[in-house]
Amino acid sequence: MQICEHASLRARSPVWNADPVTTPPPGLRERKKQATRAALREAALRLAVERGPDGVRVEDIAEAAGVSPRTYNNYFASREQAIVSAVTADREARVAAAVAARPAGVRLADAVTDAVVEQYTGTGEHEHGALLLITTRSALREAFLDATADIEPPLTAVLAERLENAGESTARVLAASVAAAVRIALEGWLRPAGTAGALAGTGAGGLVVPSGSLPDRLRAALAPLAPAFDAVERREPVR
Repeated sequence: MQICEHASLRARSPVWNADPVTTPPPGLRERKKQATRAALREAALRLAVERGPDGVRVEDIAEAAGVSPRTYNNYFASREQAIVSAVTADREARVAAAVAARPAGVRLADAVTDAVVEQYTGTGEHEHGALLLITTRSALREAFLDATADIEPPLTAVLAERLENAGESTARVLAASVAAAVRIALEGWLRPAGTAGALAGTGAGGLVVPSGSLPDRLRAALAPLAPAFDAVERREPVR
């Protein structure tokens, strides 16, 4: 089983070019926000593993992280979102940064596909417990799938830089299409045991069985977007 981390912070991504990209370190306020978010997601995962997701309240997570429930609500909309964030933290920023780091001569469609596959297909010991929870709870699966939408803002910024005169609207459409393709790939991969169709089973309860190669599913889902990326790179209309 393969899975990777997700970005929760929507900072503007680095500019696309072939040179190393440097970004200024975050200020004190931003570092405190990052630390609070990290404490909340770590507490959410730990409590969910210890008690089961249904035995964890928002108040419990906030108390374990040393903040108020009101502060918790500034970061996460539900306990499921916080638990899933322990797996998906920083992933969308990593996708965008990986695209930005590609040399300028690399085909954009390939750069995006490789970045997505790299960031979605690795897992460590720390995420194992969260993955087990995700595969046994429909609400957590939905939160995990919903997190794919967070790819759009940072990837839009990188694509707008790379495509120059194409415009932010075009960059946003492409980024949103990437997010949708990733969700479709994950829906097919995380399907409840015994279901014939991916879409039919994503809201069901019970154990899911990751099906097939996740890298292959991601590449297949993103492949139809390649002509659009190619056309925009050449500044030609998509036929």
